[in-house]
Amino acid sequence: MIKLSGIEKVYRTSSIETLALDNINVDIQKGEFVSIMGPSGCGKSTLLNIMGLLDEPSKGEVTINNRQLKGYKDKDLARIRNQEIGFIFQSFHLINDLSVLDNVEIPLLYRPGSGSKRRELAKEALEKVGLSNRMKHFPTQLSGGQKQRVAIARAIVGRPSLILADEPTGNLDSNMGNEILNILLQLNQEGSTIIMVTHDENMAKRTNRLIRLFDGRQVS
Repeated sequence: MIKLSGIEKVYRTSSIETLALDNINVDIQKGEFVSIMGPSGCGKSTLLNIMGLLDEPSKGEVTINNRQLKGYKDKDLARIRNQEIGFIFQSFHLINDLSVLDNVEIPLLYRPGSGSKRRELAKEALEKVGLSNRMKHFPTQLSGGQKQRVAIARAIVGRPSLILADEPTGNLDSNMGNEILNILLQLNQEGSTIIMVTHDENMAKRTNRLIRLFDGRQVS
């Protein structure tokens, strides 16, 4: 599903060079649910952004679905992100002026298809996360857990093969966090490959495998 080989990420300014990732080698198979853990600033989100094609490595190779992506044009990477990868963020990133249904539809606006088809897919995604009764609500009318469910529905509406989740339970209490993790586990059982950054050891233990980072290096 995704393979990282010799990944290095360096951030440079005119006077400072910061090594964020150093020689990362990861091979994730289709259908796995993998957690990434480590202290703040160790490179977890940077690694997830490289996996999601939101950032480029300074060195190394990224392979997704047997395609080595070095040299791909921005428009081709954008197409892969839109069609094959779903993103879930800690801060939800919902648009308050749009209804729940409209928020979920957003990824589909960049694909061919009718408005009625987009609505149908968005309703299916909301039903899957248990929010079919909140379609006409706005994000400001929802709890934190409900907002994250909307974010998950938006991530899965295009039926991606890979879901990347950056601290999806970080802003939630333990009960709501467990509900969100249960939804992710169900999606994984249905065939989605999921990579999740988390600070919660108990959450990580419920996934298939754990990758630990420390100071930008892979320690397990």
